[in-house]
Amino acid sequence: MTAALVANARMYSVAPGARAAWHALFQCVSAISDLPLDIIDHAYPAPLHALWTRQDLGCAFICGWPYVRGVADLQPIAAPVMADPRAGHRPVYWTDLVVRTHDPAQSLEDLRGRRIAYTTSDSQSGFNALRHFLRGIPGPRPLFGAEIGPLITPRRTIEAVIAGDVDAGPVDSLAHALLQRHAPELATQVRVIAETVPTAAPLLVASRSLDAACAQRLRRAFLVLADNEMGRHLLEDLALERFADPLPHASYMELETAARAAEAAGISRLETVR
Repeated sequence: MTAALVANARMYSVAPGARAAWHALFQCVSAISDLPLDIIDHAYPAPLHALWTRQDLGCAFICGWPYVRGVADLQPIAAPVMADPRAGHRPVYWTDLVVRTHDPAQSLEDLRGRRIAYTTSDSQSGFNALRHFLRGIPGPRPLFGAEIGPLITPRRTIEAVIAGDVDAGPVDSLAHALLQRHAPELATQVRVIAETVPTAAPLLVASRSLDAACAQRLRRAFLVLADNEMGRHLLEDLALERFADPLPHASYMELETAARAAEAAGISRLETVR
């Protein structure tokens, strides 16, 4: 009998309902692939790197920027396609810049001199995407008065905005969609004032040590989820249209290119930490 592989959706387990939906989806993938999956939480503050380096990793999410930087020896399995029409039926996502619902700011420029949150400095959606976006904002730099973080998760970013600990924060678009569905009491207290251009979505990855046959069984299981009623229901509950093959590696390399462009423009950080 095949030993159980670890499965985890910590990046997108933004609320109890979302966590339960991911567990159900992984159970469905286990049944389709006929591979036992040990579904673990590995919740904050446990470091994600400790998850990514497990030799028994069968499927877990990783942001495309640390993935392309080679933080662990991983192989791609599949990538999520958001149900949002802005995704264009492709495995892409973007960053929503949110403020409190009644904040007077209408654009990123209106946040000049105010406090910006970030999740981690190695996150595409929670740091790098917004940093690259700042290149197109006219006027003197630095734009923000203070940079607050690392807040680690999109949910904690939104909670900090609501509490008034920060004035604005970048939120992964899929995490935001899941919070709107599974934690509306939080999501309705913020609004989006800007969004970055879509880039390659985070991937579900497995340890490189997982043999090719097992990896292919897992990959196929994710790709066929949308082909049956139960799978479609699970995907809908997770704000997804389907899973797809990840975009070509060159699309993930663009995230590193964006990082270098931001640094070349003098934006090594969002702001001086205070």
